[in-house]
Amino acid sequence: MKVTRSIQTLGLALGLFVAQNGLFAEFSLTRSTPEAQGVSSADVLRFVKAVDSEVDTMHSFMFVRNGHVIAEGWWSPESKDKPHILWSLTKSFTSTAVGLAQTEGKLSVDDKVLKYFPETAPDKPSENLKAMRVRDLLTMSTGHNQAPRVRNSDVDWTKQFLAHPVTHKPGTHFRYNSAASYMLGAIVKKTTGDDLIDYLGPRLFEPLGIAKPKWDMSPQDMNIGGYGLYVRTEDIAKFGQLYLQKGKWKGKQLLPESWVKTATSKQVDNSNGVISKNSDWLVGYGFQFWRCRHGVYRGDGKDGQFCIVMPQYNAVLAMTANNRDMQKQLTLTWDNLLPAFKDGSLPPDKKAHRKLKRALAKLKVKEAK
Repeated sequence: MKVTRSIQTLGLALGLFVAQNGLFAEFSLTRSTPEAQGVSSADVLRFVKAVDSEVDTMHSFMFVRNGHVIAEGWWSPESKDKPHILWSLTKSFTSTAVGLAQTEGKLSVDDKVLKYFPETAPDKPSENLKAMRVRDLLTMSTGHNQAPRVRNSDVDWTKQFLAHPVTHKPGTHFRYNSAASYMLGAIVKKTTGDDLIDYLGPRLFEPLGIAKPKWDMSPQDMNIGGYGLYVRTEDIAKFGQLYLQKGKWKGKQLLPESWVKTATSKQVDNSNGVISKNSDWLVGYGFQFWRCRHGVYRGDGKDGQFCIVMPQYNAVLAMTANNRDMQKQLTLTWDNLLPAFKDGSLPPDKKAHRKLKRALAKLKVKEAK
């Protein structure tokens, strides 16, 4: 097991060396003008001005349509080569690892969680705990009334999770739960012998040209499945593009189309009976992906880290920020970008495109008030 881990770690390191020396250039997304992909530069500029003025602190965005980057910007001192904390957007990468492990026959989403942790299970596990499946971890429907809080604890995180009361029958009660995502990473390690970063290295990061990913560790020396991943803005966009392309990348099926469909579809009701036309947090939850209004889905993280996939428009939007009002960030996206999509290409508009490029070059993080 250790030899295999060492070989895979070496492979990841070699891939990162290649990336750092510019040999992954062919993995960069292609660039185009907005008009060539059916979007007006003036509409993109309207979006940029809106998030710049109304979002607490934007850090970056990358807008992709038809597989081409049509606009990108970084609010100085942020930059295109700087990895950014993803917070809970990390969960969507963890979900991807589970999908790949299932494809390789290492696990099943219908496996019982206790199957993998006999050494840390309570002496007398409850019936609800015994019923909990990997699927319930993925959908945040573990049955907990309150999510276990394992962060900042030196006690074994898996043991704490399994000791936490499971009040509801798993699969029946949505409760957002980062500890459940940690358990997914622990199961991937149990079944493959690799931490998440090593496992995804040759299967996701290297094929997509995601260079120098960093992933924080728990006190038990495991990648934290619910948060802790750092990648660049373009890496977020490429991850979204992979899902938009139903798991296919450069002609190769990296991730089964069936997994993409299931992971990004509504698997559980997360509304708790609340009806709202203005919220993107009550539309449904998949396998560590959120459903949105307008037929869109996303991975997201605290403070405004977004990977938004818009299948009906063949578009992806990646955003990073330090923003307290994530709903506003999404609403500004819907209000300004959804009406901008047109079928086919638009006539070139050099004047509008120059204005957009000038505005993107001047972006700067706001000074604290």
